[in-house]
Amino acid sequence: MKAGAEPRTSLFGPESGLSDRVDYRLMETPEEKDCIYLMRYKAYLHSGVTAPSESQRVSDHYDDAPNAWMFGIYVDGELCSSLRLNVVTSQCRISGSVDLFGDVLHPRLDQGEVFIDPLRLAALPEKARRFPDLPYLTVRLAYMACEHFNADTGLALVRAEHQAFYRRVFMSEVIAEPRSFPGFLPKVALMASDYRAVREKVMTRFPIMRSTSVERRMLFQRAGERHSSPRGVVRSFEQASIVPIS
Repeated sequence: MKAGAEPRTSLFGPESGLSDRVDYRLMETPEEKDCIYLMRYKAYLHSGVTAPSESQRVSDHYDDAPNAWMFGIYVDGELCSSLRLNVVTSQCRISGSVDLFGDVLHPRLDQGEVFIDPLRLAALPEKARRFPDLPYLTVRLAYMACEHFNADTGLALVRAEHQAFYRRVFMSEVIAEPRSFPGFLPKVALMASDYRAVREKVMTRFPIMRSTSVERRMLFQRAGERHSSPRGVVRSFEQASIVPIS
């Protein structure tokens, strides 16, 4: 380990105190969203998937869509990662995946399928190094959204080197070969997970993907819908481990 480097820390170990350390925050104000855009830029520039820009921000029109939820994931009060979810139905088809792979997805939407489209996953490089479990914590939001919105399918735009993660955790399959996504240098394939078919298997192997109806309701309520909880902050984790059981 390099001098001065922070030790790698599991967020899901038995003594981690997960519920006291991790917050999911729905980012709704312009100031909150700007923090996410800056973090995306830092993460993407570090990993070589976006080009340098004067604005030092990464955003797109899907961020402000009526079917979008943007989350920041905080550990010990510090922003570590983020994810944007678009809930896609036949009536509201605003989605990066749908625009890029419309020939594949529009016919399925015409049949009444509901998709959860999680895009713009980003993590600060130093936080990703310190917390190796951060990807699980972040994509957990997509799994909760599938349950909350009664979705049929979880989508993912995935570059080649990350496909094994989605196969292992969500049993996702590639349903369309890689294409170029605007502003993202590597090509991305379209992967999909049949939520109802794999739900119990995934939750058995990765109990951290489980959630309560209260947690999901608190997470996906807009600001005007909240009454008694602190604004956009959720800390209702169950004790669980990301280590596969089998």
